[in-house]
Amino acid sequence: MKIVRVIYTTTAEFAPTNQENIRAIADEVKALDHPGIRYSTYLLRDGKTFMHLDHFDSEESHQLLTELESFKKFDEELWASGLEVEPKLEILTMVASSASIFS
Repeated sequence: MKIVRVIYTTTAEFAPTNQENIRAIADEVKALDHPGIRYSTYLLRDGKTFMHLDHFDSEESHQLLTELESFKKFDEELWASGLEVEPKLEILTMVASSASIFS
């Protein structure tokens, strides 16, 4: 399993567009119905800091996400938006979970 956490801060003006782009990724992932991708994103209280927490059953599943057209659009627009804080990517190791991530 691969767990990826990314956190960054957009401008207040770009935050609504970023939310739309993230929803487009989630919709495309849902349509794929791929059992090895768990994609989720959270908005912090400031309304412009985003945290992505994604679970993949393999490196190939992670690559599949990054190859989606919606992800490419999101990535391109995010970097062009004038970020307040650039993305910090971390690879996590699960210690415990109350639910099964992958059956």
